[in-house]
Amino acid sequence: MNIEEAREACIAIKGATETFPFGEDVLVYKIMDKMYAYMALDSKDGEFWLNLKCDPEKAIELREQYTGIKPGFHSNKKYWNTIVLDSDVPDKLIKELILHSVDEVIKKLTKVKQTEYNNLPNS
Repeated sequence: MNIEEAREACIAIKGATETFPFGEDVLVYKIMDKMYAYMALDSKDGEFWLNLKCDPEKAIELREQYTGIKPGFHSNKKYWNTIVLDSDVPDKLIKELILHSVDEVIKKLTKVKQTEYNNLPNS
């Protein structure tokens, strides 16, 4: 997956917003004002990456299975993974992990906010 495909997958999420709170070189994706993904627009050592929230146990399993999944860069390494986009991580799995990240954010919202999110029109 390339950086543009990752961007398209992130922005396709229902209710997603794309922002630049950390400067013009880091794209941040939010739902209900909560961050679920971010990525740098410039390459880190020639690699483009995407940070996603992840269930802590699943995060460890993924890191053990794929060399392209590492502890979250500039984030809480327990809850965030960094996915190197052009690596051994299949595109289909990256898309699934984006959805998993959204689910991780939604389950932490209040019941009122969860209902509000669920009632948003699909993108």
